[in-house]
Amino acid sequence: MSFSARTMNTAPSLPLAILVTALVALGPLSTDFYLPALPSITSGLATDVAHTQLTLSIFLFGFAIGQLVYGPLSDRYGRRPVLLFGIAVYLIASVACVFAASIDALIVARFLQALGACAGPVLGRAVVRDIYGPHDSARMLSYVGTAMALAPLVGPVLGGWLAVWWGWRATFAFLVVYSALLLFATACVLRETNLHMHPAPGRAAGMWTNFAALLRDRRYRGVLLCNALAYAGLFAFISGSSFVFIDMFGFSPQQMGLAFGLMVSGYMTGTTLSGRLSRRLGPDRLMCTGTLLGVAAGTLMLGLALAGVHHPLAVMLPMWFSACSIGLVMPNAAAIAMAPYPHMAGSAASLMGFSQMGLAALAGVVVGHTLGGSVVPMALVIALMALGSLASYLVWVRPAASGVCPGEA
Repeated sequence: MSFSARTMNTAPSLPLAILVTALVALGPLSTDFYLPALPSITSGLATDVAHTQLTLSIFLFGFAIGQLVYGPLSDRYGRRPVLLFGIAVYLIASVACVFAASIDALIVARFLQALGACAGPVLGRAVVRDIYGPHDSARMLSYVGTAMALAPLVGPVLGGWLAVWWGWRATFAFLVVYSALLLFATACVLRETNLHMHPAPGRAAGMWTNFAALLRDRRYRGVLLCNALAYAGLFAFISGSSFVFIDMFGFSPQQMGLAFGLMVSGYMTGTTLSGRLSRRLGPDRLMCTGTLLGVAAGTLMLGLALAGVHHPLAVMLPMWFSACSIGLVMPNAAAIAMAPYPHMAGSAASLMGFSQMGLAALAGVVVGHTLGGSVVPMALVIALMALGSLASYLVWVRPAASGVCPGEA
């Protein structure tokens, strides 16, 4: 069954909502699913932690670069053909990951996998903007985020079992099957949703002109940085979590997956609250609340680490609240960023995704090279990113907003 854009604008379909969620989940699944297998990759390919962690960071770099292209191309040629191309690239690269014979081959395959994967999240969000418009997109993106979080909630657990039963290559084999099904579903379900195709983004000059126009917008710059810094803190945990829980705390891959799932439940709580409260409080108040909560959680984790509290709960509980804060920030930041730009929704989402993934990749590299035998480096990055997100909100977003933070007069 397929659906036209006009039909979706009046009666959005459940199959389409499921498809958009699966598309947005493509990025998180590509990182979270194989996290429990990272120590196995290190030993199986005879490498070290820094090189294994690079398979995460290189994915984010590729993810960031690709988004600069997919969004503008979808503004010009439509969401559907660009999505189909990106998912096909992801499928081929996932097969290459399964058969990688060295860490260098896996790193290259992961970069190519990222170039395909980024089409899903950036264009999935643009499809939501196409269908729901500027007012309801924050609420719908929050609900998509809640549903999407089920994938990384289950992913590390399932990935841990696959790594134990059949080795780390089985985690990538799962992604091959997932992307093949996603390619088929996109071809069957999605009709074109971009009713305002713009010729300029199809040319390089037009792409950069649109990006420059977006960055001149003070409010857009602010939410872009809030979003990117919040996600960088989350990725600092993602990149270091398997080594913290497995190597430092002695967890099994399955136990690590369950611990990671606790963090995901925090994110789901944040996105659920965002969806329920978006119409009552508005995206600006929710972003303010999220950044404040993130600072409190990150500071608590860092304080416990510096005090020498060596216990899994000293990481898991602060990270739950940190993830909850990110669940409040990210969907509202995306909605605010794209709301004024119906003709450049793809470009706005691309630039936001580029900054988000690029900064997260740098955070992952820092954690990978400094983690050692202490939680302090990871906790420090999480705390600093939360402080930066709050500062961006206070300097650029709040002055341009009509609303105020909770508790302000």
